[in-house]
Amino acid sequence: MNEGHEPERTFAPLPPAQGRAFASSWWGRAWLKALEDTALDGTQLKKGRALARQGRVGAVSVRPGRLTAVVQDRDSTAYRSDVLLQELSEENWDRFLDMASERSGHIAALLDREMPPHLVEDAAAAGLELLPGIGDLEPECSCEAWDHCPHTGALCYQVARLLDEDPFVLLLLRGRDERRLLDELQARSAARAGRGSDAAAAEDHAGGPSPHGVRADEAFAARDILPPLPPPPPLPAEPGLPPSLDAEGDREAGLDAAALEFLAADSAVRAYAMLAEALGPRHGQQPPAAALTPEQDAVRLAADGRACTRVTARLAAATGRGPAGLDDAVRAWRHGGAAALTVYDEEWQPGPDELARALAQLAAAWEEGEAPQLGAAGNRWTPAGSDVQLRLGRDGRWWPYTREAGRWLPAGPAEDDPGTALAAVMSGS
Repeated sequence: MNEGHEPERTFAPLPPAQGRAFASSWWGRAWLKALEDTALDGTQLKKGRALARQGRVGAVSVRPGRLTAVVQDRDSTAYRSDVLLQELSEENWDRFLDMASERSGHIAALLDREMPPHLVEDAAAAGLELLPGIGDLEPECSCEAWDHCPHTGALCYQVARLLDEDPFVLLLLRGRDERRLLDELQARSAARAGRGSDAAAAEDHAGGPSPHGVRADEAFAARDILPPLPPPPPLPAEPGLPPSLDAEGDREAGLDAAALEFLAADSAVRAYAMLAEALGPRHGQQPPAAALTPEQDAVRLAADGRACTRVTARLAAATGRGPAGLDDAVRAWRHGGAAALTVYDEEWQPGPDELARALAQLAAAWEEGEAPQLGAAGNRWTPAGSDVQLRLGRDGRWWPYTREAGRWLPAGPAEDDPGTALAAVMSGS
């Protein structure tokens, strides 16, 4: 459609419609009822249905007030056929736009290519008819018939199929193309929202109740008529630098500037990682990460390796682990994050089902006669006479451990197969 020209849409010829109804939507059937109630000769319409079913209707041009197509008769003679429908006046369109912008459900239905009965009913209550009635579909055909002929009938039956897919075809016939209609609805919705905001501000200034926001259905309905959001900003090259708090001057008593700087730097790094993840192509399909407990987050902070000695000491005290215990927990974290830390901290007794699965995995991990003798205590299996151990996580994975200076310490990442986990730790011990 070009600027300054009458809006027009052209639809390619549709394939034959053997064995199917021409309209499945209620508004498509209403269109055909207007045709069938208007035509004086039912035989001509029957011939028109046959031509449409055979795919003899060419490309259909739709513009305000007029449908046009070339229809081939059974002997292949081509006829130009037009069907006229009166456009709505500017006054009627003004009433329609006011009505539709007041009801978000009307906008949502149109954007979903639907014309719900309540939209047509509200339009009728506003004094305008969207769907044609008896006598509204006026035929013109080069065959010079004065009533609906097979050719204009075939055109109307074909248009019913178009209306099924897109009710904007009817609105274009009535005088408004889709883009202009949506632009005008957007402008009126924005103006209505502005008036509501002004009224709410005046009410708030006068001491009245505060506004409660926008209804969810109205916000959802406006999603496709509002301007698109700008593209997200590009990912920076690196996290931003936190402010330096180690400046001369008075400082609040008890304020640990080094700890605050460390937390600020950590926040910048985490925000950068979250932004990179959010900009990823499959972010919407990823489940949200589980929240860490304060104790787990303290270990994560220590595992980062950027904390100074004083901050590390505070983390050790906060977790109740002490310096050596925090070192061991950091070792677990670096092998597998929160899951590895949970296995390090937790001793649990597998239930019958978990135990049966674990024993089946252990039996399948080695050839007959090659399996080591394993002593079990809860979720921990230890080969006799060795300083290695397997720990079963609640997710069914196996974690290798070694004994050093009387303490069991994480020795590697988890494996699905216990034999692989044990072989890796034994080869390195």
